Amino acid sequence: MTEHKDLSSFRKEYVRSVLHESDVPADPLTLFNQWLDEAIAQQQPEPNAMTLATVKPGGRPAARVVLLKEVSEGGFVFYTNYESAKGQELEVNPHASLVFLWLGLQRQVRVNGWVKKVSPETSDAYFAVRPRNSQIGALVSPQSSVISGREELEQRFEEISRQASPVGRPPYWGGYRLTPDSIEFWQGRESRLHDRLLYTKQDDQWHMVRLAP
Repeated sequence: MTEHKDLSSFRKEYVRSVLHESDVPADPLTLFNQWLDEAIAQQQPEPNAMTLATVKPGGRPAARVVLLKEVSEGGFVFYTNYESAKGQELEVNPHASLVFLWLGLQRQVRVNGWVKKVSPETSDAYFAVRPRNSQIGALVSPQSSVISGREELEQRFEEISRQASPVGRPPYWGGYRLTPDSIEFWQGRESRLHDRLLYTKQDDQWHMVRLAP
């Protein structure tokens, strides 16, 4: 029998920083980049890791952790297999949410928006600078599909590794850009009175309000 763990007494007081309206920029992407830079400088583990939430057919949510690879053209860029579960879900419903969590900084960022594939040229450029083994991994993995066992992947990986020719980007692999229409910044505070500033986009302008914790 699994031992019951009492989590009700787990507590941590958040006293590291504050988030005031008077201190934040008008553009939330500017603030996001400031927070990301600080997470990198403070050597937070996997500072570009983010939870990506999509919607399955029938309305059930699905979430997984992926890596942010770029913030450009007003959006958040990540790469994956277009035929994966997330790719198929985005094909049907191109709306998604992102969550960044930097525990060491007691910060969280939530992003909502719509998703579109980046250009093939952008995907080609990123794929070209990936390590060769990562390129091969993208080529051999039918992501989210049922396979017979790990040996199936390893055998295919070894076959391609022995080839001297460059590995080209497969057409089923590439990038997405999530263009946000809302971004919420959360800063942990003492007594659970956390700071929450929500930016929403209306008529191409960002508007900011404070939310109760």
